[in-house]
Amino acid sequence: MVIDIRLNIKNVLERKGMSQKDLAEKTGLRTATISEMVNNRRSAINKEHLIAIMNALQVYDINEFIEVVEK
Repeated sequence: MVIDIRLNIKNVLERKGMSQKDLAEKTGLRTATISEMVNNRRSAINKEHLIAIMNALQVYDINEFIEVVEK
C-alpha cells in the first residue's frame, strides 16, 4: 500500500469562518505559503509553520490537521 499525508487546513478554516488571507495575517506566513499548504502542494511540512497555524486557529489536536490517505 502506498500512502500520502494530507493537510486538512481548509476544513478547519471553513469551520472557523476564516480565509487564507486571515490566516496569513495571524501567522505572519506568506499568503502563497498558506495557499500551498491548504491545497496540499508542499512536499514537506514545516513544523514551525504548522505550529503557527495551529496556534492561530486555536486547534491543538494534530489529527484535525493531518490525514493519512491511500494513494
